[in-house]
Amino acid sequence: MLPNLLAIAMAAAPQAATVPPYDAAAYDRCLDSLETRASREGIDRALFNRHVRDVVPDTTVLRLLDAQPEFRTPIWDYLAGLVDQERVADGKAMLEQHAATLERVRKAYGVDPATVVAVWGVESDFGDTFGKRPLLQSLSTLSCMGRRQDFFRDELFATLRIIRDGDVAPERLVGSWAGAFGHTQFIPSTYRRLAVDFDGDGRRDLVGSIPDALASTANYLKRAGWQTGNPWGYEVAVPRGYAGPSGRTHRRPLSHWVGQGITRVDGSAIAPDARRTALVMPAGRDGPAFLVFRNFDAIYSYNAAESYAFAIALLSDRLRGQGGLVRDWPTDDPGLSRRERRELQRILLQRGHDIGEVDGIIGAGSRAAIRVEQQRLGRTVDGRASQGLLAALREATPATPVDTDGQ
Repeated sequence: MLPNLLAIAMAAAPQAATVPPYDAAAYDRCLDSLETRASREGIDRALFNRHVRDVVPDTTVLRLLDAQPEFRTPIWDYLAGLVDQERVADGKAMLEQHAATLERVRKAYGVDPATVVAVWGVESDFGDTFGKRPLLQSLSTLSCMGRRQDFFRDELFATLRIIRDGDVAPERLVGSWAGAFGHTQFIPSTYRRLAVDFDGDGRRDLVGSIPDALASTANYLKRAGWQTGNPWGYEVAVPRGYAGPSGRTHRRPLSHWVGQGITRVDGSAIAPDARRTALVMPAGRDGPAFLVFRNFDAIYSYNAAESYAFAIALLSDRLRGQGGLVRDWPTDDPGLSRRERRELQRILLQRGHDIGEVDGIIGAGSRAAIRVEQQRLGRTVDGRASQGLLAALREATPATPVDTDGQ
């Protein structure tokens, strides 16, 4: 949810042990102005002061404003950690475990279970990774420092209204640096608009209620234009030498693309019709190509990044039992699955690096250790966890058994 957690993303951000210095007087003046504005908008001053006035700013969030990995990470690395075999297996288990709820959600909102569960898996790893930053601390900091302060002030006030209404207790409002929280990582203003009480307990609780979270996600997608029964899109083959338009915003009738010689990726013909579609090649003309429909845009709106939308879309396909991509990404050094990332971290520990917990998340400590090993191995020093690096370290590391089953 804009801008959201994405388990890989948030946890990869370095967590400072101490808060860097800030101008306390300027911060207090900002809180004074926020209190006045909150009062004008119907938020009780006592509520504001009880929950915001004594919060110590966390200035580590400021460095994350422009660091969302869905915009900075090669798509093959991004998808390797989000659409891996573990997440597919876990997602299928969630489809079975929550089948009755998901069927009710489908009937109420018209969104298929695989798509809803894919969002859940990418956003919080099925409830395993909510994020650890207190929303009030992050949002009060971002309301007074850095860019986009007006946006974050609206989110701060929305958080206070959630507390006022009693839907979620303040201590449970923890999540991403930007304020996304719960199983499917709604930001507070989106929660206020679109969260639903699906379990009938009188509260809209995206933290403690899986039915509320799944239904709220489907409600979001429906309101974003989801078209029941239509696909998000599919992989296609583009004729060699094609020089026409591409990109998510270049919409044409499906018949137009058929007329350009575009087929299913297996070479089979596409039945032409008038549905507006776009040709998207997220890694350029040397990588996989897709025709995407209106439902892709609905997914895209959840986090406004194409890499993110493809993670949801491709994971949903895998949860429906479909295979992976036919065409490879244009790289000779693909990214790592989470299981492979854990193996890499164990090797780094064996080689004497203090990287903390083996969790499959390549954070600051792991990246620093990778740079040291890349230099030792004569590789490009960029801190990137890749298949090539893992293979080189397997060969260079003494033969000590490495458990890769995640246990």
